[in-house]
Amino acid sequence: MKKNILDKEKMQKIVSFCKRKWIIFPASEIYWGFANTYTYWPYGVEIKNNIKNFWWKNFVQARRDIVWIDSPILLNPKTWEASGHATWFNDALTDCRDCKSRFRADHLIENQLEWVDPEGLPFEEMTKIIHKNSLKCEKCWSENLTDVRKFSWMFEMEMWKIWESEKIFLRPETAQWIFLEFKNVLDNTRQNFPFWIAQIWKSFRNEITPWNFTFRLLEFEQMEIEYFIEEKNWEEIFEKWQNDMKNFCKNIWLSEKNFRFFEHSKEKLSHYSKRTVDIEYNFPFWGFKELTWLAYRTDFDLSQHDKFSGQELKFRNSQTNEKFIPHVIEPSFGLDRAVLAVICEAYFEKEDWSVIFKLDPKIAPVKCAILPLIKKFTPKAEEIFDMLKMDFACELDEKWSIWRRYARQDEIWTPFCVTVDFDTLGEWDEPNDAYFGTVTVRNRDNWEQVRIKIKDLKGFLVDKIK
Repeated sequence: MKKNILDKEKMQKIVSFCKRKWIIFPASEIYWGFANTYTYWPYGVEIKNNIKNFWWKNFVQARRDIVWIDSPILLNPKTWEASGHATWFNDALTDCRDCKSRFRADHLIENQLEWVDPEGLPFEEMTKIIHKNSLKCEKCWSENLTDVRKFSWMFEMEMWKIWESEKIFLRPETAQWIFLEFKNVLDNTRQNFPFWIAQIWKSFRNEITPWNFTFRLLEFEQMEIEYFIEEKNWEEIFEKWQNDMKNFCKNIWLSEKNFRFFEHSKEKLSHYSKRTVDIEYNFPFWGFKELTWLAYRTDFDLSQHDKFSGQELKFRNSQTNEKFIPHVIEPSFGLDRAVLAVICEAYFEKEDWSVIFKLDPKIAPVKCAILPLIKKFTPKAEEIFDMLKMDFACELDEKWSIWRRYARQDEIWTPFCVTVDFDTLGEWDEPNDAYFGTVTVRNRDNWEQVRIKIKDLKGFLVDKIK
């Protein structure tokens, strides 16, 4: 248990840094918070949007064989019966009778018995393991834990009387919306086979895990693609996607030593999957945990919806006139977990105990800070800010000394600081024409300073950042 305590200390440092630097705050804080909900603040929004936009440009905008959608949160309840969520989408729950905390039984076993793999075990078997080994509540350390029981991940809600006989749920994943739109895509677009359907949207899960920052949230964003293919090609396409997902992780500056592939064993695959491979990231407070996943869903989903809806969800080959239900490769990216992994990777404590946040320039929340050397230069700094603001996330900072402002921008890893100084305005007794109308640009990585003509500043930054 000592390792977990030390890990929580590390996590608390990162959580405190995120709060202090306007990245992520606990939600509903004036009401003492609300478990597993967080608000992204200005820098956090920028980091999240930068990762989202990078994914979109690489996997959607760069492709011709793709359709993208924006689907609703609520669907006909028959969807969950067809997809298997009504049967399979649940957790193993155990409670502490003393402090009333709730835990996922498999996580409790994993954390306290490293030699036991609880995944897929029957609830009765988990109960025996918990009581036989005197496992403890991870909040109050009591051994007074309940037997393990079923707990649904899906949020149930009420709706009009027309649905009184059926339960309505907030969506627990984005994939089913894509499958339900498959027929519309076939009927109304000019896509050739194979093709993709992509979506970025929020999902909702009734998680029972103890507090672990943004790793598990009640609502979270997924960046998801369903790639519709012929069965004979699935292995080749699966391997290609593994490489593409690995490159995505590298391109958001995650170190290769900190992520790995994890192959799900056949007996532990989801009911719809024939093969699933995760990319796991080495989170400093939990070790290697799921970051993204790649699943070969076969033709399970379309076959189920074909059966339950009574609508034909087959593709017809125009050359052979053959009809078949396509198979599906699903590369799925958890956006909030990607943000958390980037934060963990970027967080760095220096020898003097100060912190810097090492981010790829394309992920950094602020690309360029404009710093007037003294208050008198603020109007010119505002002109430069207005010139750049539509192309870059900029910040105009005029408080404190110039060196404290440099340090503040270094802390959040702003790539470039532009200083409006005396030479910019020709304040010397004998103005130097070579410097008039120029600014000092400071490079974050090596602290080198160069003078750039203001009219060339935008091009300079585009070249360096993009």
